[in-house]
Amino acid sequence: MEGVPIEVESAGVLRACPYLPEAPMELGPWVTRRHGEAKGAEFYMDALRYSQWLWQRGKPAQAILQINKAWMADLSVESVLQVAPPPYRALGWILERAAGGGSGFLGNPVRHFQHLASRMGGPRAEIRRWRAWLCFHLAERALAGGGFARDGVQLAREGLWIPGMHRALDELKLRGWKGEAENAARALTQAAPAFCRPASR
Repeated sequence: MEGVPIEVESAGVLRACPYLPEAPMELGPWVTRRHGEAKGAEFYMDALRYSQWLWQRGKPAQAILQINKAWMADLSVESVLQVAPPPYRALGWILERAAGGGSGFLGNPVRHFQHLASRMGGPRAEIRRWRAWLCFHLAERALAGGGFARDGVQLAREGLWIPGMHRALDELKLRGWKGEAENAARALTQAAPAFCRPASR
């Protein structure tokens, strides 16, 4: 499969995602665990830094899990979003570059977000569910033509209804962080199917 060409900076480290904060040091799961139950701005930034670190080391599926974790944050003070906007564009960027398999294990993000959205629990589950549905649509758009199918068995067995992209955006406008829906809409607009690009790109 082909996707967007992978750019390596040095010593096997992939080019940084321009939509995630820099990860200047060695990171691990401890970076988000150290916050405990406090899921504020520092937790949000650490999850995004760890996502960057994982991406650069050829672990796109794990990088996406950290993006998921960042959306758990309770950002009552939203000034951090000026520094690190909601990571929809980061997700689209990673998906487009990881689609061909050359940057490490990606799994099936479409199925992942379907399962995440339909089984969401815990704090702020409602808005996190709508974020997952929006990411589901972003993944379908970015990975179109690459064989990343929905989980049809779950759809049939559970009679699962998948809300449309515009419904998910409307819910983000109502329930999400300030400017989040606009950020997500921009990511959807910019997402181009990785498998339908001209060969020269």
